[in-house]
Amino acid sequence: MRRFAALTLLVGLCFVGVAAADDAKVGGKLGDAIGMMKEKAAALGTPRAEGINLYFGATKINGNYEIVDGIKDKHGCVATFFVKKDESFIRISTNVQKEGNRAVGTKLDPTGPAYAAVAKGEIYKGEAEILGGKYDTIYEPIKDDKGAVAGVYFVGTPK
Repeated sequence: MRRFAALTLLVGLCFVGVAAADDAKVGGKLGDAIGMMKEKAAALGTPRAEGINLYFGATKINGNYEIVDGIKDKHGCVATFFVKKDESFIRISTNVQKEGNRAVGTKLDPTGPAYAAVAKGEIYKGEAEILGGKYDTIYEPIKDDKGAVAGVYFVGTPK
């Protein structure tokens, strides 16, 4: 019985170690990238969604690529701002490419785990498929001054 308990403990510790390593991979570089993204956006002002437009203060984020391109330059990550429109999250500023162009206008997959988390106002860290490729990702809700989800911050690295 003691051997079984010791083996169970050892297997459990190995699992925790693997999970911590995966979390560190997703949290390290990507954590720095999303931190930079949030800091740059917050410096512009309070977020709000107006129709299909996302603003931070007076700055309209739609078609403004300064922050997402800065994330790519500094951290080597893809980055996107999504705006919440009805039940969808739509890319309005991104460095994610689709057929050689920015993937603006594409939607967050409503059947994926990231959508399920951010729709509830929660952060998602883990693997996601983006336009046919697998990525390590972080998706974090952008909340307005009333606490409602106005959009999503996203950073990722290809697997």
